[in-house]
Amino acid sequence: MIVREGTTPRIVIWTLTVIGLAVIYAPPLYLLGVSFNPALQPGLPHFSDITLKWYLALGAESALVAALGQSIVIALATAIIATLLSLGAALAYRELHRGRSLWFLTVLLPMFVPGVIQGLALSTVLSRAGVKASALTVIAGHLLWAMPFAFIVILTSFAAVKRTYLMAADDLGASRLRQFLDITLPLIRPGLVSAFIFSFLLSFNEFTRAFYLAGRQNTLPVVLFGKMNAGASPTIYAMSGAIFLVSSVCVVVVALRSLLMQRQAGRSI
Repeated sequence: MIVREGTTPRIVIWTLTVIGLAVIYAPPLYLLGVSFNPALQPGLPHFSDITLKWYLALGAESALVAALGQSIVIALATAIIATLLSLGAALAYRELHRGRSLWFLTVLLPMFVPGVIQGLALSTVLSRAGVKASALTVIAGHLLWAMPFAFIVILTSFAAVKRTYLMAADDLGASRLRQFLDITLPLIRPGLVSAFIFSFLLSFNEFTRAFYLAGRQNTLPVVLFGKMNAGASPTIYAMSGAIFLVSSVCVVVVALRSLLMQRQAGRSI
């Protein structure tokens, strides 16, 4: 029996979708509009007043540029380490027979600890141990935040690895390492990529832990927070707008690539 979708539910769904999208994207779009305003005070410019001068002024903002570079380096390091550690944690979870639930909860526990407490605790312990605040201490704090999410993403991707695949490879004489390289790794590759991107974004946007653990060179969220308290400069809106535009372009490129791959796969069937 075919159940036809009514017009009213469809209108309600689309209305709620549009409202939800408007709530999500209105603030960053407003900020993007403000970044083209020539005035010092934030506000949407008239169409004839749109300017790029605050974007051109970003080159002279050495603190912002240095913080951006610092954030990218920290986010890349966090993403690489979090992905590798989470892969090891997921492999251990699959191999465990007893205590599997305890292992799962232990890996996820940092997710439920507030960032303020984690940052303060890490700062206290590291200072007691004589470790000075630096990019490495920020990476340590960000790992606690990003790794549980990466672990969940990678563990979910293991659903594609059927036990029968590994048993068949074992019957054919493949070693555990060969099974991992030839079967497991290709099947969980999308999960690894997603975990890397997720960890990178979590680290890049993280403020609380970086506030307690950053050394002389702060990350971008910390510097933006400081500039906001000292009196908002239009350049911070330009920096925010530039990051939003770059992120949007990356998402569009990934979406187009995915769409192209789906079409190619459809033609090959």
